[in-house]
Amino acid sequence: MPELPEVETIRRSLAPLLIDDVVRAVPLLEPHAVAEPGPDAIVALLPGRRVIAVNRRAKFLVLALDRLNLVVHLRMSGRLKLVQTVEDSRYLRAQWNLESGHVLCFYDVRRFGRIWLADDARLAELFAPLGPEPFDPALTADSLQRRLEQRTAPLKSLLLNQHFLAGLGNIYVDEVLHVCNLHPRRQANSLEIGETSGLLDAIRSILRNAIANGGTTFDAVYSDAAGKPGRHREHLAVYGRTGEPCLACGTPIQRIVVAQRGTHICPRCQH
Repeated sequence: MPELPEVETIRRSLAPLLIDDVVRAVPLLEPHAVAEPGPDAIVALLPGRRVIAVNRRAKFLVLALDRLNLVVHLRMSGRLKLVQTVEDSRYLRAQWNLESGHVLCFYDVRRFGRIWLADDARLAELFAPLGPEPFDPALTADSLQRRLEQRTAPLKSLLLNQHFLAGLGNIYVDEVLHVCNLHPRRQANSLEIGETSGLLDAIRSILRNAIANGGTTFDAVYSDAAGKPGRHREHLAVYGRTGEPCLACGTPIQRIVVAQRGTHICPRCQH
């Protein structure tokens, strides 16, 4: 958390306000938040760079600048907020002042988030291990079936694997598997092509709906760049609903552990 819908929501809320703006200064950049090339290099290289585009790859947010890319991975508790004045400095790990007068703030309670500054070649290297995007037109039921046939891992752990498919996390994998009536411990290579087609359709449908609802907020950690929480929590069928009735059959939702992750299922629908 945040997962693909939350990062995409942040991207969409930032893009109209950041594109064509210019970084003026970097008054705060805590060293532990920097993956590469180092805080001093980032502070020196960023000022004067114009924001060309605001992109997303998997769960990474990418600000495309003049000849460089500012990459932010929010991980467990990272949050990006665009403000006029920095009024809250608690958990503020990085700050970018812009010519427009806006300030882009990176908050992170747990300090797991990371920042990179990379040219296009290094960016390609960073993202090379990632699997395909769920909305990639080249990802078809047939191509997904071929990839599943090579894997014996449980569906839950495989769909969480960013090298297999990029962007999904605990919330949306649970939701997808419930919609498809698939048990999270089912072996990946056991799926028939019809099940794989339904799985891909469900992934895309659930992600689209979550994006349309601004992502899922369970606490104050996740919000879009304006501080607005997501509205998708009320649409969740299983995640976070332990003991509540399944919306499809009424059986109480159970919480089990799969691949060391808390997992929510309907024991009747997902047998």
